[in-house]
Amino acid sequence: MHQTGIRNQDHDAAASGLAGPGKVFWNLTESVLYERAVARGEARLTATGALAAEPAPQSGRGPVHRCVVRDEASEESIAWDGTEALSREHFEALKEDILAHAAGRTLFAQDLHAGADPARRIDVRVYTEHAWQSLFARNMLRQPEHEELLAFAPQLTLLCAPGFRIEAERHGVSENAVVAGDLAAGLVLIAGTLDAGEIRQAIVDYVAYLLAERGVLPLEGAANVGEAGDVALFLGLSGTGKSVLTADPARRLIGDGAIGWSPEGVFNLEGGCYGRIADTSITHAFDAGEPAIAAAAQRFGTVLENVPLDPDTRVPDLHAHPQDARAACPLAFIAHADASGRAGTPRALFMLTCDTFGVMPPIARLTPAQAMYHFLSGYSGQVAEGPNGAGEPQALFHAGFAASFAPRQPSLHGQMLGNLIAEHDIACWLVNNGWTGGRAGTGTRVPVETTLRLVAAALDGSLAEAEMRTDPYFGFAIPAAVEGVDARLLDPSRAWASRMDYAMTARRLVGMFTDNFTRFETAVDDEVRHAQPRLAIAAE
Repeated sequence: MHQTGIRNQDHDAAASGLAGPGKVFWNLTESVLYERAVARGEARLTATGALAAEPAPQSGRGPVHRCVVRDEASEESIAWDGTEALSREHFEALKEDILAHAAGRTLFAQDLHAGADPARRIDVRVYTEHAWQSLFARNMLRQPEHEELLAFAPQLTLLCAPGFRIEAERHGVSENAVVAGDLAAGLVLIAGTLDAGEIRQAIVDYVAYLLAERGVLPLEGAANVGEAGDVALFLGLSGTGKSVLTADPARRLIGDGAIGWSPEGVFNLEGGCYGRIADTSITHAFDAGEPAIAAAAQRFGTVLENVPLDPDTRVPDLHAHPQDARAACPLAFIAHADASGRAGTPRALFMLTCDTFGVMPPIARLTPAQAMYHFLSGYSGQVAEGPNGAGEPQALFHAGFAASFAPRQPSLHGQMLGNLIAEHDIACWLVNNGWTGGRAGTGTRVPVETTLRLVAAALDGSLAEAEMRTDPYFGFAIPAAVEGVDARLLDPSRAWASRMDYAMTARRLVGMFTDNFTRFETAVDDEVRHAQPRLAIAAE
């Protein structure tokens, strides 16, 4: 293939199996990628300076078949009960056909670092057919120095072919879009989708796999640090408030998305931010951190997805499609971000949930065993539409608070977390920013101001000195009184109109926790098993 740009000529496109009459542009900068994307009709320049990707049928967030080659290298490392397996034969057929598809096309390649810790970073190469996707990848990771590019040899290679057509029988996948990984070869194939989020997720998944093999705990979360060097780590599913609670301008943002926790401290696994610009859904109503992303969406270098532009002025309408409008920008675009992307060991760990059943308190102190239990449970809630349009609360359980993040066995990650908590005597808290006084539809949301005040009290140490009571259903410790916080919020049973309804709903949720945790029963010790809510009820 014809190749131009800064690269390692001893480890270029040919090393990835790419050959043919096509072209590869290596490590183009932001301005050049803008020019290419606009000239090729992929995207438009907005009045605010951002690059808006043109909508296309493939760009929707539709069904994607995500799978991993099951072989000797992956057999013991993957939780196969939650991961789709792909045979070696099907993967090789897919690889052969995608390479043939790419041979006559123009590709854009970026060589990048995943991980802010130089001692633990992973070198990643991303090939894309679209210039705007190349800019997306460049925004999401860290850029090597010129001298590093001349000797760059990737540990992970992604080949993105959105125009490739899947053949179900030959390739072993049922969907029109696929993300297929070969852990042994360090290769991910992405086909049939223009969703740039799949690039980000594939990188994070593989980096998480490699780092866990090297004794680093990969987490989907956010972290910040105060002026005194006190680090706070926040874990939670999307919409549980990580962006809000790390948005304090008095504290520097380490990362918001994927975090690594090593014996030396925490570090950002990425180099950028990717998220919804604005969101009006119930489960994301708490997420007041959006203004930081919205501000970044106005800058040159940011990539916008699914954002319509005024046909005359090219001003982007950031709120036209709140569920789908996203922005990808370098972390440096966030005003209070720490450029280093790393800090020391956390002093406090917060596990965030959005309880749609309205029975959990706004904050609770966890023992180390309870922290491991709730980490493995990974509970949050959502509101599903009922037959009459009324919202029905539902429970979500994703181990490690990761919907599609960690490919290793969750119990191993839980043990790594337990060891770190014990070694550093870390204060652990469960924070609920969901409903109180009733389930979703009858109760009210925990006020954002209350959540911020409670987290601040936990960080300054005053909450640890408060009088505590034991929750009769979950067994964790709840502060009896906190200055400036309504006492009824701290005791959810008092906020409900009927204590009987509260008790019935609490027992129902406890039962869901119990049923979910059966898969971990044999993988944890007695102390963690005894931290289960059902045992708190039995001892009541």
